[in-house]
Amino acid sequence: MLQLHSHSRRFPLALLLALALPVWGQARRPQAKAPAPPPAPAAHAPAPAAAKDPAPSAAGDYKIGPGDVLAIDVFHEPEVSQTLPVRPDGWLSLPLTGEIHAQGLTTLQLAAVITTHLQKYIDHPAVTVMLKEAVSQRYNILGMVTKPGSYALDHPMTILDAIALAGGLRDFANGKHIYLIRKRASDGVEMRYPFNYDWVSRGLHLVENVELQANDTIVVP
Repeated sequence: MLQLHSHSRRFPLALLLALALPVWGQARRPQAKAPAPPPAPAAHAPAPAAAKDPAPSAAGDYKIGPGDVLAIDVFHEPEVSQTLPVRPDGWLSLPLTGEIHAQGLTTLQLAAVITTHLQKYIDHPAVTVMLKEAVSQRYNILGMVTKPGSYALDHPMTILDAIALAGGLRDFANGKHIYLIRKRASDGVEMRYPFNYDWVSRGLHLVENVELQANDTIVVP
């Protein structure tokens, strides 16, 4: 009876061990790690503004005005091709076309107008208009720059571009207190726009680097 009692106590224990082994095996099995969450997108700093070419070719949006010298070329038509200034009244005259109002047009627009006129006399005329001298639209830069003076505004320019084109600031120039003078078109009131060269040249306060208009004056103290 004693042996049976002892055996009966061991049997349930063995049975429990047999049942528990799969559970322990599962507990000790390394669990697959959950995939790490994707990294949060890094905050992108604003890309620096692309530097403008200080001396590109004449832009197509330049508005022709009195005194501007234009080179008008009609392919295979040397009698019509000419280089001539726009008259003070804004008109010009070409063989076959007669009087054409050029003021306020771009070179591309003027070429289209001339083409329309020549189609009455020439089959498929190929017209090219180039700005040779820009006289009507200019700006001034005065004071402590290497080459002060009057410059043609024949392509988009900013204050920083104009300073670079004028050879940069001279020694002892007060770059923090440069200003732009512009007459308001509506009433002729003179407006002043501050420009801090030290800031803008480092990419700061770029709102001060305004695009120039005809007859603007930059003053570098």
